[in-house]
Amino acid sequence: MNAFLKTFTCCVILAVMTGCASITGASSGKPAPVAALAPAVSQTTETGSYKVQTIEFVTGVSSTSVERIAKEYGCAGGKGAGLITSSGPVEVYRMLCESGKTFLAKCELRQCKAM
Repeated sequence: MNAFLKTFTCCVILAVMTGCASITGASSGKPAPVAALAPAVSQTTETGSYKVQTIEFVTGVSSTSVERIAKEYGCAGGKGAGLITSSGPVEVYRMLCESGKTFLAKCELRQCKAM
């Protein structure tokens, strides 16, 4: 019984140390899914010799938080922070600053950080 207990304990420790990757199939080699772009209506305009695609402005759950963070980075003005990915646990926001720069932020479960 003592040998069985040692073997079982070793197997449990080994499984925890490897993160159970072989059991859950986490090491399948497939890349993690990427958030899709927001299903907003887009327009394509022809400017000179190239096309520019624009995304309709859509507010998200964390728009206000992103605007506050952008203000800390010296970015203010415009329409505010717009959602550029589909809503979900991970969202990406874009805000156009008065200076002409673009501020990007990524929010995971409503915890936002500048990109």
